Amino acid sequence: MKLDHVLIAVADLTASVAEFESRYGLASIAGGRHGGWGTANRIVPLGDAYLELIAVVDPDAAAGSAVGRWVASGQVGKPLGWAVRTGRIDAVARRLDLTLGSGSRAAAGGQRLRWRMAGIERAAAEPMLPFFIEWGPGTRFPGRVSAQHRTATAIRTLVLEGDSGRLSAWLGSHELPIVVRAGSPRVAAVVVSTAAGEIVLGSTGALE
Repeated sequence: MKLDHVLIAVADLTASVAEFESRYGLASIAGGRHGGWGTANRIVPLGDAYLELIAVVDPDAAAGSAVGRWVASGQVGKPLGWAVRTGRIDAVARRLDLTLGSGSRAAAGGQRLRWRMAGIERAAAEPMLPFFIEWGPGTRFPGRVSAQHRTATAIRTLVLEGDSGRLSAWLGSHELPIVVRAGSPRVAAVVVSTAAGEIVLGSTGALE
């Protein structure tokens, strides 16, 4: 089980391109629309993981979707939620009694990305919890797509708030780069390491 991506709520995808490049030196690539959710995304590739910039693009559709409402409620520019990837999503879904879903979208060059996922509505209700994703055979992982960041980057730490026991029961055995502290369930911050220092999206507070 590995950290797959962290969702960052943005008000406008086009404006977020300039914002993330000027403020953080992070480039993004075009993503796509999420059918039925009323949302769309851009991807900030970071090697073994990535940031997903996500915004509401169809308010009516978003209002009728748990995920769309989750994105609409997010604080602009702050972490919203997170996902872990696994090669055993059927076993994860059985263990947690989750319904499996699937998705796909067109990528640059005409390729199609395919995935299966579980637990996203639970993650929307309890943002400390991740949802689970398994990428389809032959799908190129979005984190490994080339992007012209100002410096080499990688996600170093994800700072979470909530019930650590609840999270442990949800995840099972893992070696994820997370720090958990008490508080209302949320993703407090994501720390990205670069050659020029650390980028913090959110508020880390005390990490002990």
